[in-house]
Amino acid sequence: MKRLLLGMGLAFTLGFCGSAETVRVALDWTPNTNHTGLLVASAEGFYEEEGLELRLLEGGPTAPMQLVAAGRAEIGITSQEYVTMARAQGIPVLAVAALFPHNTSGFAAASDRGIQSPGDFVGKTYAGWGSAMEEEMVRTVMRLDGVDPGLVSFTNIGTLDFTTAIRLDVADFYWIFYGWQGVHAELLGIEFEYLSLRDLAPVLDYYTPVLVASESSLEENGKLIERFLRATALGYVKAASEPTASAEALLAYAPELDRDLVLASQEWLAEVSYASLGEWGWQEAGVWIDFSSWCLENGLIDSAIDPMAAFTNAFLPAKSVQEGVGG
Repeated sequence: MKRLLLGMGLAFTLGFCGSAETVRVALDWTPNTNHTGLLVASAEGFYEEEGLELRLLEGGPTAPMQLVAAGRAEIGITSQEYVTMARAQGIPVLAVAALFPHNTSGFAAASDRGIQSPGDFVGKTYAGWGSAMEEEMVRTVMRLDGVDPGLVSFTNIGTLDFTTAIRLDVADFYWIFYGWQGVHAELLGIEFEYLSLRDLAPVLDYYTPVLVASESSLEENGKLIERFLRATALGYVKAASEPTASAEALLAYAPELDRDLVLASQEWLAEVSYASLGEWGWQEAGVWIDFSSWCLENGLIDSAIDPMAAFTNAFLPAKSVQEGVGG
């Protein structure tokens, strides 16, 4: 199986040809365990059963929004913050499924920094990739912990990975996705403390990643999206209920990945997933309402959005369909 460099990312087709309809899915990053459900659905023939063929486009965090909005991908993988910002700019995309029920990211610090709560950020330096949202998250959790958010410093380290940054001692704490970066650090024997955003601030327990589609695609070809989500749900349910076996699908697609990391990460995500409960993809209105208000209040978007128009559960499969695989 080969990957071909096409335009903004790498295109990779899985499944079967013939009369199948192709669904192009733009990934938010290089292949990782957030994407395993897609590969499992392909390997198990779930897309084939729906008359579909999966085509993956590899890019970066903003590429999925651009590709979906331009009609160059039917589905994109991104996160709620990017959907919120896109809606504020009048870009007609919306989330059609959440891959996980809770935010799996948080702040991490080497154990010798003495950081046990946001109050301990005082006098410390946060290292990230320079986004305004990162800084507002740090300030928000500090305010909630009753300390002055002006007493923390920020530095931009670009795309330097967490394990390298913590070993080079470039800062005191970082924002990581535990299911990949945290698990990787554990495997390397790095001692660190982790503060989950879900526990620190309810408003920051937003959906990441999510699957997005354009309004026009949903209006013109909603049945295709339904079929895709039905097959995809089964893939994520199976990945949650059989993580070790399902990790092989990701390793087959991306053999360059660290095998131990993939296996450990898949096990960790299975524990936090709601897929095996038959509720994969569901999004709560309150999460969208609260997060969009937080973005507006903190100047991350210039105008208010209608949060109820930023997502939909209407194309998700019934719980009984999902339970047939994961129950």
